[in-house]
Amino acid sequence: MRKNILMIFCILTTGLLSMSGFAQAESDTVKITPIKLTDQIYMLTGKGGNIGLCIGEDGTFLIDYQFAPLTPKILAAIKSVGGEHPRFLINTHYHGDHTGGNENLGKEGTLIFSHNNVRERLNAGSFIQEFKKKRPGLTPEGLPVVTFSEDISFHLNNDTIQATHVPVAHTDGDSFIHFKKANVIHTGDIFFNGFYPFIDVQHDGSLKGMIEAVDEVLLLADDSTKIIPGHGPLADKAQLINYRKMLKTAFERLRKLKAEGKTAQEAAELDPLEDLDETWSDGLFETDRWIEIIYSGV
Repeated sequence: MRKNILMIFCILTTGLLSMSGFAQAESDTVKITPIKLTDQIYMLTGKGGNIGLCIGEDGTFLIDYQFAPLTPKILAAIKSVGGEHPRFLINTHYHGDHTGGNENLGKEGTLIFSHNNVRERLNAGSFIQEFKKKRPGLTPEGLPVVTFSEDISFHLNNDTIQATHVPVAHTDGDSFIHFKKANVIHTGDIFFNGFYPFIDVQHDGSLKGMIEAVDEVLLLADDSTKIIPGHGPLADKAQLINYRKMLKTAFERLRKLKAEGKTAQEAAELDPLEDLDETWSDGLFETDRWIEIIYSGV
């Protein structure tokens, strides 16, 4: 079972945070798969962050966009379910596996939205120490045209779609997207379904902020809510609650070790998350490495 989950995760997340680009040759082996959630809303899987798609008479609305070389496949997948060229795109945060196709869409007239901090980072460029990946600033075509500080609502395709900013979570610019009528939520990378999440502490993310962000999503979710995670398979409220329990347990144990004066390496050597590893460690990092990455943000 764990091997099957790991295989799914690798398909969805290989190349996570690949800030230096994604080779065209690699895109030949990637399949973009639409998963139908409602008559109008789909989750698209491929390589990088999960994409949210809403189609209808008011136009095609996208949440995140994976890597630039995948543009033809993504557009073909949208067309295959009845969508048109995207009218709107919203970025849940700045990482390259969620914004890699911005420039391609922007050049073709797609209007791009994001939190203020996302635009700033996309404009300035970035370097992710944990992955040794540098990404230059985007051209004007790839930058969000409309930004917001707290939230923004779209009234499209017979639904109200609200984007809500959650500070200092996965990054300092995260937003989750709520389709109010359809009862669908795209969490961006505040939710890695089934795995310890990468937290970009270098860019003001924190484990505490992740927990608080998940709490905000849980306030809106019920037992029927379909939850699109940033990475991993489609989820429901029960799975998000389990994820939250893991984050909270990790936070409390690591905070205690930090209060005792333990360094990140010393904390990791004590193996404080051993009982969680069976469920959560088949991701991007070995547990000791994950602890070292997030420790300063505990």
